[in-house]
Amino acid sequence: MLRLAVRVRRAEAELVLAELLELAPAGVEEVDTDPDVIEYAIYGAPGELPELPDLRAAAGGALVELRTTEVADDWAERWRDFHRPLVLGERLSVRPPWEPPQPTALDLVIDPGRAFGTGAHATTRLCLELLLDLPVLVGAGPLAGPDAATFQAIDLGCGSGVLAIAAARLGWAPVLALDYDQLAVDATLENASVNGARELVQVRRFDLRSEPVPPAPLVLANLLRPLLLDWSATMSGPAHRWIVASGLLEAEADAVAAAFARHGYQERSRPVRGEWAALLLESPWAG
Repeated sequence: MLRLAVRVRRAEAELVLAELLELAPAGVEEVDTDPDVIEYAIYGAPGELPELPDLRAAAGGALVELRTTEVADDWAERWRDFHRPLVLGERLSVRPPWEPPQPTALDLVIDPGRAFGTGAHATTRLCLELLLDLPVLVGAGPLAGPDAATFQAIDLGCGSGVLAIAAARLGWAPVLALDYDQLAVDATLENASVNGARELVQVRRFDLRSEPVPPAPLVLANLLRPLLLDWSATMSGPAHRWIVASGLLEAEADAVAAAFARHGYQERSRPVRGEWAALLLESPWAG
């Protein structure tokens, strides 16, 4: 079995990932290597992997390194060892389907088989912690916000649907889950069904660079810094009461907070975990 790894600059990683998924629709593995570089890896037998020239073209000017290594044939089983349950006290757990149920108030099952993860990454964990703490932090809970909004929460860049499903099960229904990648849309639909949230979560493909984000009291945006800045640049005013922005290195948080502050969003909380940070932003509702 071969492992084909493509290392790219973090600032352009989202665009490269979209191109790679065209070549490897079954999904890719994502590994953080350092603050400036992300590694995407594809596994397969010789002859099954994309051609190296195609991968170089997909990565374009963001390419840092391209490497091929051999891995043990039982990698698919050993890969499971990297996906352990995420347990946030007694309130919430997120686990892959092969792990037993956890004794938490809310126990979510997320299948990472399509390479979007189970929620254990620091950025997703920070979003979940802010979601759980939101009623305490801002003195409000589910259903607070504008009566005119169709959705109570939006998961922007939903991936496997962890945030959308957690929000729905915590009472923020209906939830709209959006992602550019059709594989993420499909994975979120499947995971929502498994977790009894299929009627609470609407999922569709969405291009943040060309479509406006619908109004909703809460937006959960676990995105890289360039996409968060692109989104803020298209805003004409506050269309959300709260934004949870993650996917940020700690050093990037000031710039993102300032970008949203220009539209009336004030920072209420900034939890940090390792090198990663998340922001809870609040604005007077203008919708």
